[in-house]
Amino acid sequence: MRSRIYLLVAAVSLAMSSCVSVKKLDAEKAKYAELSGNYLALQQKYRDIQDELKRCNNQVDKDNTVTAGLNNQKTTLEAQIADLNKTIDFLKSNNNTVLNQLKDLSVVTGSQAESIRKSLENIGSKDLYIRDLQGSIARKDSLNMALVMNLKGALGNLDDKDVNIKVDKGVVYVDISDKLLFKSGSYDVTERAKEVLGKVAKVLNAQPEIEFMVEGHTDSIPMKSAGIQDNWDLSVKRATTVVRILQDTYGLDPKRMTAAGRSQYLPITDNNTADNRAANRRTRIVILPQLDQFFKLLETKK
Repeated sequence: MRSRIYLLVAAVSLAMSSCVSVKKLDAEKAKYAELSGNYLALQQKYRDIQDELKRCNNQVDKDNTVTAGLNNQKTTLEAQIADLNKTIDFLKSNNNTVLNQLKDLSVVTGSQAESIRKSLENIGSKDLYIRDLQGSIARKDSLNMALVMNLKGALGNLDDKDVNIKVDKGVVYVDISDKLLFKSGSYDVTERAKEVLGKVAKVLNAQPEIEFMVEGHTDSIPMKSAGIQDNWDLSVKRATTVVRILQDTYGLDPKRMTAAGRSQYLPITDNNTADNRAANRRTRIVILPQLDQFFKLLETKK
């Protein structure tokens, strides 16, 4: 037991030499309480052993005959008392050291109290801000879902393989297969192109605050023909063709639109089969996040 107490006291002394913090203060208080408890327990045991020794001595004086067993017991008890006295002295010394260290800690943590209080206030205000921001994001997600439902309603009679509408990480994507919009290997539009784009334009016109980007995507088969240098060229020209139709035919404000070509470098699947390559050949309309409105959410509330 004594060796365990030594190890405990050594651990306390080592811990007290580290950087001061509220957490370490609590730990040192707990260790001090544990040492004090051990000290009280040893004092009680010391008193019990003294009482037992006194009883043995009285028995010896009274009977004037001491058995070998009583003599052995007396010797053992005296040795235990001597050992306990040493342990008690050791605990007293270390308890005083720990107490002095706790006093030093109390001075340091007292000077930090105002800083801790302000930190807790900041945590509370940030928690409120996060809840407000989460509410704003939830409202934005609701608006995105309403937009998706409107688009699906407008394009409801089209095959899902030809038109795919989804929300990913808060952004709405509309993927339209190239066979609905363009002739093979060309940026000339099909007869159905204006029908499809007209339905999309109707929804976008109803949301004048929305900005969007039209992206052209190709498969990995190299492309070169009259007027087309490569897949980069084809993807860009398909994107600008769609933008012009939305502007000239359906009156969308050109300030709301961006045209971009992604060539073959952003596929949605591998280009290892004809069906997969057909899926990768698409025009994507990306509903752009309204960053100016989002940044307003980050402004400090008055």
